[in-house]
Amino acid sequence: MMIRVALSCVRFVVLAFLLIAPFASASAQKQGGILRITHRDSPASMSIHEEGTISVVLPMMGVFNNLVMFDPAKKQNSLDDIVPDLAEKWAWSEDGKTLTFTLRKGVKWHDGKPFTAADVKCTFDLLQGNAPENFKVNFRKGWYANVESVTVNGESETVLKLKAPQPALLGLLASGFSPMYPCHVSPREMRQVPVGTGPFKFVEYKPNQTIKLARNPNYWKPGKPYLDGVEYTIIPNRSTAILAFQSNKFDMIFPFEVTVPLVGDIKANRPDAICETAPMNVAANILMNPNPPFDDIEVRRAVAMALDRKAFRDIMTSGTGDPGGAMQPLPEGRWGLPPEILSELPGYAPDVAKSREKARAVMAAKGYGPNKPLKIKVSTRNLPTYRDASVLLISQLKEIYIDGELQLVDTAQWVPKLIRRDYVIGVSQVGNGVDDPDQNYFENYVCGSRTYMDYCNKDLDAMVAAQSAERDPEKRKKIAWEIDKKLTNEAVRPMLYYMYGATCWQPGLKGVNVQVNSIYNNWRLDDVWLE
Repeated sequence: MMIRVALSCVRFVVLAFLLIAPFASASAQKQGGILRITHRDSPASMSIHEEGTISVVLPMMGVFNNLVMFDPAKKQNSLDDIVPDLAEKWAWSEDGKTLTFTLRKGVKWHDGKPFTAADVKCTFDLLQGNAPENFKVNFRKGWYANVESVTVNGESETVLKLKAPQPALLGLLASGFSPMYPCHVSPREMRQVPVGTGPFKFVEYKPNQTIKLARNPNYWKPGKPYLDGVEYTIIPNRSTAILAFQSNKFDMIFPFEVTVPLVGDIKANRPDAICETAPMNVAANILMNPNPPFDDIEVRRAVAMALDRKAFRDIMTSGTGDPGGAMQPLPEGRWGLPPEILSELPGYAPDVAKSREKARAVMAAKGYGPNKPLKIKVSTRNLPTYRDASVLLISQLKEIYIDGELQLVDTAQWVPKLIRRDYVIGVSQVGNGVDDPDQNYFENYVCGSRTYMDYCNKDLDAMVAAQSAERDPEKRKKIAWEIDKKLTNEAVRPMLYYMYGATCWQPGLKGVNVQVNSIYNNWRLDDVWLE
């Protein structure tokens, strides 16, 4: 117990240090150079709004701007640290139901057309499915369900009217998943040749080869970006990417893609390399399609009780991963369940053997046993962290008479497969663009959201709406915890472990600031430079 307390204290001290660590001195910044980064796979498109992965946000965030953003100098995203981007300022009405943005003047899209308030309205029309040509896949529609209307006052003011107060709306708008899109470029074109207002212009995307960006000489931030461009080389094999990095062919490895054990290998070969290990606000989790027998809550709970989550953390992250419910664990996460509450929920008790004994009794009552196992396919995305977690899950499910066969799915087909509900059990990763209940619960758990398992509970929806409208932070947190407990108790998307990953870069790359509660933010790269 003393060791656990000591480790907890160390984590709090480290987090506090990260939060106050000074950003790099502006006097050292230099102009020029092409930043070379490895990329882990070939995205389906270049449209941030139509994709749900860092594979798109990383290269494309620098092409765009948001209305507001999280302070890039801070390590932990917080509603208290939101700064202007395309909006110079904003103001809430007294009742908390009207949010007015004053926009920057003189900003231009990469094709030379002016950015105006109309583009903000067009972006919301797309997000809410009200545009003449809508997104093929609309991942963020649920984020903005509370927005009743968007109006413009001239070219430099946009007004959002809400159905109910929503203090966290600014946090959603600050995410890397929330860029502004132009009215004059169709969603179809944005998938292939995106046009933004950001520090870098899109040049080309060659699937399975490269993504290239070039410096925007007319960027509205004077003197930025410092880089002449960014080139991403697609190398699906992690070992190949690391070897290329070690031979100095790349300035940076795809963020968070280096596992904790591999950090030692990199440092042994390149002791001058900078590797930062951080939590990701990404959790490996189990999806159970609600067809028999997984339409039965007792069977789903049995799966949760079969899990040895410590084994997942030990094997997958060398013990650095964290147990957690629907929200990222404390202290890096700001909304996670306290450990004493989490330990009382199915699958989180320290006595794994006792939990599995109860799970076997449930499965036996449902007609399964050593001589009559439940035979299923366990589907997962064909990436290392997905595959490894799936193999471990299959071995643990055998403890409760479930015989799983691994089914690997290419990246481009993974989300469409989930949308079609074309799986029995899936091992996925849920990454939250914002460490806030308004993002996670609305996107992943309310009726009609993308749980990928058609979960719908009207009582839970009412709780989600209540926490969203609550202006007292402490009261809101208590409601958010009750929601997390309910989801975990009902085995809705059981979380295996919250992941840690390392980001490694060469010593000549400066200004990188890896954040601790979202992998999807702070990749605009207008503040980084090469010596």
